[in-house]
Amino acid sequence: MYVIETVREMQVTADALRRAGQTIALVPTMGYLHEAHLELMRVGKKHADKLIISIFVNPRQFGPSEDFERYPRDPEGDLEKARKVGVDIVFMPPVEEMYPNGFQTTVKVSKLSHHLCGLSRPGHFDGVATVVCKLFNITKPHIAIFGQKDYQQLAIISRMVMDLDMDIQIIGVPTVRETDGLAMSSRNAYLTKEQRPSALSLKKSLDLASKMVGEGQQRASEIKKAIEGLIKSHPFTEIDYVSICDPVTLEEIETIGEKALLALAVKVGNTRLIDNCILEKK
Repeated sequence: MYVIETVREMQVTADALRRAGQTIALVPTMGYLHEAHLELMRVGKKHADKLIISIFVNPRQFGPSEDFERYPRDPEGDLEKARKVGVDIVFMPPVEEMYPNGFQTTVKVSKLSHHLCGLSRPGHFDGVATVVCKLFNITKPHIAIFGQKDYQQLAIISRMVMDLDMDIQIIGVPTVRETDGLAMSSRNAYLTKEQRPSALSLKKSLDLASKMVGEGQQRASEIKKAIEGLIKSHPFTEIDYVSICDPVTLEEIETIGEKALLALAVKVGNTRLIDNCILEKK
């Protein structure tokens, strides 16, 4: 496994792989790797000859009052996990390599960024789209793999690839959960023992909504009311949003048709958690 820290070396290496006829899969990460990241890597290995992962905590997707400085980091542990999964190359640049002095370009996916997390985290998805665009240009993948837990991110990256005619296949991988049902996230490390049961209210909400739709409930307002009551019944919780929306446009809907996206963002203590599922009529 090779560790590369500069843009130039990564581009030269990717060019050489392509000239040799090798297909490249990329898994972008911010490190502090857990089982969900490793599952993305396993999928990547199945779809390409060479697997590249990036480890980069991107400052441009954090707001001024967010947790960039305290975001969990474990570079040595990350490299060991990547090695065990069979990663071929780890691209691990410093911030100044990705954003050199004078950097001033932003990639913006306008409409999709104006919903869900984009409302409470202005500029977040501009930072995501910009860094992912850069990573695509640096690592030159044929395939890129993202988790469906970050549904809005996956939708925005897919739209960017389509709109900018990037010759990259985007693969979404279903949410990986811990044994108690909590969606895996690096930020789960922030949760205290006392807060953990309250964090499970997100998965309980998804299950409740699926059950209500399965029993014939189609009114989004009724489902959201039930979910909000469930979450608020748990201590330490503060709802950012409960959204039932179109899975493609992310625009709110009033009546559930064949499919709808249920997306949640909830603060448990100081930890902001997200989760989602697709609601389908039986």
